[in-house]
Amino acid sequence: MRVEYDYDTCIGMFQCVAEWDAFERDEDAGKAVLADAEEREDGVFVREVPADAELDAKFAARACPVEAITVYDDDGDQLVP
Repeated sequence: MRVEYDYDTCIGMFQCVAEWDAFERDEDAGKAVLADAEEREDGVFVREVPADAELDAKFAARACPVEAITVYDDDGDQLVP
C-alpha cells in the first residue's frame, strides 16, 4: 500500500496528524508534512505504508477536508478517497 500527499492542496487543518503519526505539523508553512516521503516531479509526496499503519493511513486520507491524501493498494487501485 502507498500513500500520495499533495502538499500544495493542503490547507493546514492537521486532521491527518491526529490520525497517523507519519504526518507532522509544519506550523511555519501552515501545512502538514509527510515524513519519509519522496517528492515526485509533479510535487506530490509518495511513501509506502507499513502493514501496521494501513488503517491509520486510510483514516488520515478520509479525515482530510480537501482530499490532499490518496491511498492506493499494491495493485495501484485507489482505496481512499
